Amino acid sequence: MVMEVLHSTCAGMDVHKKNVTVCLVYRDAAGQRVQEIRTFRTMTKELLAMRDWLQDHGCKVVAMESTGVYWKPIFNLLEGEFEVLLVNPTHIKHVPGRKTDVRDCEWIAQLLEHGLLRPSFIPPVEIRDLRDLTRYRRQVVNAHTAEVNRVQKVLEDANIKLAADSASPKRGHGRDGGLRACHFEGVDGGGARPTGVGGVVERALAE
Repeated sequence: MVMEVLHSTCAGMDVHKKNVTVCLVYRDAAGQRVQEIRTFRTMTKELLAMRDWLQDHGCKVVAMESTGVYWKPIFNLLEGEFEVLLVNPTHIKHVPGRKTDVRDCEWIAQLLEHGLLRPSFIPPVEIRDLRDLTRYRRQVVNAHTAEVNRVQKVLEDANIKLAADSASPKRGHGRDGGLRACHFEGVDGGGARPTGVGGVVERALAE
């Protein structure tokens, strides 16, 4: 039984940290199937050369596995100029019929050629940018809270007590937050207030 060809010209990619191996499938002037395999480094210059090579052969659809994070720069570079299918490796693994001597990029190209790949959903670039920004903001807020807690513990270990209105690191953030109002009880039992140290700590907490 001969399987139907959905994409007569397409490419499968096996992406790694330092290089990407590409299997390009196309038809020659006689209509015969031709397969070329090339390896490119993942530096921008070579990725651009890979893109030009694919375009020179009229390739408009490519597929790769969503392994780790190595696919992201390649996906970003090809997006908009190719139809890029990002495929779950588990799906590729469970498609029957693979021969043992076939490379990963060859197998991906064969599956793509016959329309047997199910791509993963990739949000639009605007949504991806917003998601990255939101994740970064969460990391910054968490880092701020962790630093406030660390400084507060150091002060407590030194028997420097924060006032009740600024005891919680979650009372506010920045120079207008609750931590800005912190002051210290006397460290020597005599009621003295170490305003110099307090000012330094206040600024550290607020920032």
